[in-house]
Amino acid sequence: MKKNRWFTILFIMSTILLAGCASGEPAGQAPKSISAETPVSEPAFSLVEPDGSLALQYAKHFQVDYYGDTLLVTIDGSDRFLVVKEGGEVPEGLPPELPVYSQPFTNVYLASSQTMDFFRKLGCLERVKMTSTKAKDWSLPDIRKKVEDEEILYIGKYNAPDYELLIAKACDLCVENTMIYHNPETKELIEKLKIPVFVEKSSYEEDPLGRMEWIKLYGCLMGKEKEAESFFEDKVSEAEETISEAGNSLEEKKSVAFFYITANGQVNIRKPGDYISKMIELAGGRYIFSGEETDGAEGAGGSSLTITMEEFYDKAKDADLLIYNSTIDAELTKLSELTDKSPLLADFTAVKEKNVWGTEKDLFQEITGTADMIRSLSLVLRGEEQDSASVEYMHRLQ
Repeated sequence: MKKNRWFTILFIMSTILLAGCASGEPAGQAPKSISAETPVSEPAFSLVEPDGSLALQYAKHFQVDYYGDTLLVTIDGSDRFLVVKEGGEVPEGLPPELPVYSQPFTNVYLASSQTMDFFRKLGCLERVKMTSTKAKDWSLPDIRKKVEDEEILYIGKYNAPDYELLIAKACDLCVENTMIYHNPETKELIEKLKIPVFVEKSSYEEDPLGRMEWIKLYGCLMGKEKEAESFFEDKVSEAEETISEAGNSLEEKKSVAFFYITANGQVNIRKPGDYISKMIELAGGRYIFSGEETDGAEGAGGSSLTITMEEFYDKAKDADLLIYNSTIDAELTKLSELTDKSPLLADFTAVKEKNVWGTEKDLFQEITGTADMIRSLSLVLRGEEQDSASVEYMHRLQ
């Protein structure tokens, strides 16, 4: 059966390529990738002197330069592609290896779940037609319902999408996360189907506001630059107000541990310098782990670390605040559910003082809520959560 499926895919691909050769342009519903031989217009295109660049405040891993009706997008300093605005003209003098994509993008496949939130906030959900995340794995209720109702189709895992559906649904943009680099053959096959593949790297941003600023890039791709700019400016203003309040009202920074218990009884913590620890610091807290005690720990090269319960006890026993990461593990509501995972936790100061909080499931899928999360952390650290209904993304364990 699997063999027959690959024969079908290869047949479709060969048909597409032959049709492209016969017509003189890429196959599919629109010429989304344009070669250097495509007829072009004056003036000559230049990568040296752009008309201007997208202003960025915090993001470090993308750049957008303007050349008339064309955007030059650079990801992480190396990956580059051009986007021609709707109704714009393709410039001449293109480097042969530089991909050219044309707006509008109306049949998007999202294999990067956290980017869905950008499309929500930009009012572009109707353009997302496919996803690699099953309905049950969406913590955003509106997205879960759309997948359940097949308004957004689940077409398989990011590394094994249904290629026939990508063709049938006239996919014109594929947004992948960096996991695709572990399966480069998948990316190559999608590109052979004349579908643009964009690998987004917002997760590379250490500054949490830098991660949120990627909404500006999606605004450029979707033709929603003004909406993206307005949204980001409002959220940054809120975050900066919170940061200022925290700095003025907290005489001493309270210590915070962010963690979850693994199936084998070890403790997974966020790596010092990770955007979670940065949010804690921006909110006026002090992340309890410095990095010295985690040298050589399992997973030390990524964004999280796994240490023993004994190591966690030694470092975090006297932490002022414990935050349990329910995004990975089951969502906890009671302190007893936490201490059932390890009796040692009953000795922790935060457990005795009932200052243990759990994250809500939508924290990581709602990346535009960064400013709200910083605000919630600040309220909890200042002990003002009892007087405010604005604590989001977290709940106190009873």
